[in-house]
Amino acid sequence: METFLSDFSNANFQWVLMGSLLLGFASGVIGSFVLLKKQSLISDAMAHAALPGVCIMFILFEVKAIPVLLIGAAITSLLATQAIQLIIKKTRIKTDAAIGITLSVFFGFGIVLLTYIQQNFSGNQAGLDSFIFGQAASLVRSDVQIITIGAFVLVFITALFFKEFKLTIFDPQFARGIGLPVSFLNGLLLFLVVAIVVIGIQMVGVILIAALLIIPPLAARYWTEKLGFMAILAGVFGAFSGVIGTVFSTSIANLPTGPLIVLSASVIFFISLLFGTKNGLARRRLKQV
Repeated sequence: METFLSDFSNANFQWVLMGSLLLGFASGVIGSFVLLKKQSLISDAMAHAALPGVCIMFILFEVKAIPVLLIGAAITSLLATQAIQLIIKKTRIKTDAAIGITLSVFFGFGIVLLTYIQQNFSGNQAGLDSFIFGQAASLVRSDVQIITIGAFVLVFITALFFKEFKLTIFDPQFARGIGLPVSFLNGLLLFLVVAIVVIGIQMVGVILIAALLIIPPLAARYWTEKLGFMAILAGVFGAFSGVIGTVFSTSIANLPTGPLIVLSASVIFFISLLFGTKNGLARRRLKQV
C-alpha cells in the first residue's frame, strides 16, 4: 500500500494517469459513432497507417519532436483513408478487403522504414519503435498536454455536431433532404478518428489504439440503445480502462501500460456481454426460461 501511494504521488505517474483517462474517454465517445456507422475497421487501418508517417518525418528531419512525428502520422493516416475510399469506388473490391489491403501495405511500409532507420541512424532513433506498441511510461508533461487539449477539442466537436452525426448515421437520405452536408460530416467524423489515433499512438501504439475506439462502445452497446447515453457510457468505460491499466502497470513492475489498458477494456466488454441490460447473454437466457 505504501508503495502504491508513493507511486501515486509521483509526477510521472500522475501525467500518465491523466493522459490515459482523457484518451480513453475521447476514444470511447468518438468510437460510438464509428461503430454505429460500421467503420470500426477503418480506424484500425488508420492506426496502422500512422507508423510510416512517423518514420518518414524522422528520416526527413532527424528529430524525435513529438509534434513533428504526429504531423507525419496524421498525413499518412489520411492518405490511407483516401486510398480505401478510392479502392472501393474505382474497383469491385469490397470494403473489408480494401481495408485489409491498405492496412497491410502501409504497416508493412512502416516496418521497412523503421528497420532502415535502426540500421542507418545510430542511437538517435532510440525509442522510435515504441510507436508500435506504445510507451506510456515515457510520457512527460508536454505529451499529456497534447493529449489533454486534443481530447477536449475532439469531444467538444463531437458534442457540437451530435445531432448532425446522428442523422447522417441513421438516416443519411433524410439528412440530405433537409440540407445537411453529409459528405462534409462523414469527412469530419473520419478526421476525428485520425486525430484520436494521432494523439493516442504514443501511449498505446499503432496496433492497440484501434481497440480503444472499438471495445468501449461495444461494451456500452449492451447497456443502452440511446446514442447519447451510449457515447457517454463508452467514454466512461474508456476512461476507467485507462485508469485501471495505468494503476496495474505501475503496481506490477515491467508490465506495459498500453496492453493493460486494452485488457481492462476487454474485461469490461465481457462483463457487459454477460450482464448487459440490453441483449446481455444472462438477460437473454432469463427471458428464455
